[in-house]
Amino acid sequence: MKAWQIAQPTGPQGLKLTEVPTPTPGPGEVLVRVRAVSLNYRDLGTTRRERPGNLPLPFTIGSDCAGEVAALGAGVAQWKEGDRVIPAFFQSWPAGGMTHAIMKSALGGALQGVLAEYMIAKADALVHLPTTLDFAAGATLPCAGVTAWNALVGQGQMLAGQTVLTLGTGGVSIFALQFAKAHGARVIITSSSDDKLARARELGADEGINYKTTPDWERRVFELTQKSGADQVIELGGAGTLQKSLDAVRYGGRISLIGVLTGFEGLVNPWPVIARSVTLQGIYVGSRAHFEQMNRAIVQNGIQPVLDRTFAFEDAPAAFEHMAAGAHFGKIVVSGS
Repeated sequence: MKAWQIAQPTGPQGLKLTEVPTPTPGPGEVLVRVRAVSLNYRDLGTTRRERPGNLPLPFTIGSDCAGEVAALGAGVAQWKEGDRVIPAFFQSWPAGGMTHAIMKSALGGALQGVLAEYMIAKADALVHLPTTLDFAAGATLPCAGVTAWNALVGQGQMLAGQTVLTLGTGGVSIFALQFAKAHGARVIITSSSDDKLARARELGADEGINYKTTPDWERRVFELTQKSGADQVIELGGAGTLQKSLDAVRYGGRISLIGVLTGFEGLVNPWPVIARSVTLQGIYVGSRAHFEQMNRAIVQNGIQPVLDRTFAFEDAPAAFEHMAAGAHFGKIVVSGS
């Protein structure tokens, strides 16, 4: 089979389309024919070896895909050939809280990735592709979708009438917007592009803030919330924006720390966390149980993931370059070969 692998960790140009043996499912495993793969910023960082730890080369990139069951390993009874499925991001997280063992089961990280013609998944780490979605839409769910769901609903216990602030217009932020509106929440979203803010309003965003023209956007959030602050903040910037998010959240509010788009280095004053009794929690995707809950909500509410652009399998490096340019709105997808 063909697989896109990192030959050299020099960015998208270091990816190579390689012929590798088609894997055979072992006991309790399923061979999935990959029909679509979606990209995450994590994948772009992996091509540059930005993430901690040693990366075995060559390394198949990607964590999020959707496809069809192609073959079953011994003892697998819950699936049949032809079933439309999505592998969970963490292959060993059925439910409950995060553990060190779970962290060792991430596709495209601790485990080889999915940007290939076929991949192996644990039978109990698959979910059904929602009946309302095609493969491209389904491929966007494992990381960005589940992360937004876990932050707002799984951990955040979101309520109707709350105000949600989400940073940027990438995959997680757009899913957060969609899930928050489905729960009857008010959404404030930020971007450096007025065009992207306009598109976010079309999806239901109540307020948009251009952080280039309004660098003190945390003050604008306070104005928009009658000086009370947002109930929940989806924090994707990391060190460069966390202080502003702390200044934008209400007393007793919640910040879900998800991304590090502004880097890992920075100084943050912890006093607002204490003084305002803020819950600051790291969110690293979620469990299979979160995935299944989210999928039910997607079907019930008719939610369609927002796709920015779909690339052919042979053009995968161009998809990564598109992500690096930062002009996308929603998710970038690579179709199956």
